[in-house]
Amino acid sequence: MLKKLIAASLIASTLAVVGCTSMPSSTQQAKNLELLQNKTWVMTHIGAVEYKTDPRANNIPSIQFDGNEMRVSGADGCNRLMGTYAVKGNQITLGQMGATQMMCMGTMELAGKYTEALNKVASYQVYEKTLKLLDRHGNVVLQYTSAIQPR
Repeated sequence: MLKKLIAASLIASTLAVVGCTSMPSSTQQAKNLELLQNKTWVMTHIGAVEYKTDPRANNIPSIQFDGNEMRVSGADGCNRLMGTYAVKGNQITLGQMGATQMMCMGTMELAGKYTEALNKVASYQVYEKTLKLLDRHGNVVLQYTSAIQPR
C-alpha cells in the first residue's frame, strides 16, 4: 500500500512539474505577442527553401500583424494580402484572406507557394528578429526576419 502511495505521489508530482514547464507563462505569451505585432516581417524561407528577394522589388513577400485592429496584411511577391487573425497562446488563426489580382511576370510561382504555405499556418514562434509560422504538426511553413523600422 505504501509503495503504491509513493508511486502515485511521484507520478503526480512529475506530471505537475512537466505540465508547468511545458506551458509558456502569460508573461512569456505577452512578450511573444509584442514581438509578433506591429512590425514588418520579410519572408526568408518557405518550408526549408531559402528565398532571397531584391530589396528594390515591389511587393516583397512580407507580413504585418496589426495588434490594435487584429488585421494581417502583406504581400506574396506579386499581390497585396489582407485579412484578420486571432492569437491564443502560441496558436494563430489567419482568417479569410483577400488579395489583389495582379499578374506579375516571374513571381507568380513564388506567390502561389507563399499563399499555399499561409493556408497551413496554425501556430507561431518568435525570437527577437525571427518569426516562424508553423503548421499543425509543428513544421515550419514560413520563416521571416524583421525589417528595419524607420524612426
